[in-house]
Amino acid sequence: MLADAAGIARVHVDSWRTTYANIIPDDYMKARSYESREQLWIEVIPRNIVIVAENEEGNIVGFSDGGEERSGKYPQYDGQLNAIYLLKAYQGQGLGKRLVQSVVHEMKQLGMNSMLVHVLEANPSRLFYEGLGGKLIDSFEAEFAGEKLTELVLGWDDIDSIQ
Repeated sequence: MLADAAGIARVHVDSWRTTYANIIPDDYMKARSYESREQLWIEVIPRNIVIVAENEEGNIVGFSDGGEERSGKYPQYDGQLNAIYLLKAYQGQGLGKRLVQSVVHEMKQLGMNSMLVHVLEANPSRLFYEGLGGKLIDSFEAEFAGEKLTELVLGWDDIDSIQ
């Protein structure tokens, strides 16, 4: 729902700041604002599968976003997990796995059977994806504020394998 855009934007920015500290240059991180991310999510929500996780008070504490594979470089994969972010205080409680499973469920409803995700090699969250069965299918250099970082592409040939 579009009403979730502001809450998703807050989680997006705050999670980036904790997840990518000491990985992505500070200049790149500082350029991310709640307002710019909210505008992004207002555009993304109607086009993609967006799932939110809320705490007991009804505040958004995490989200996942998926849809069709975006690059066209991996024709054997029809779906893509575009983003999954949780506030640090809510990590390690199973919410991330449930967010992925919810996107996968919706992908299956749309006839998608395989999926990939992009993750920075230095991001410890890559272990999360590997734990869900994601296999390395590619890697490439991505630039963030003038710094080159290695981005990995992990894939699932059969999203039914994600339990």
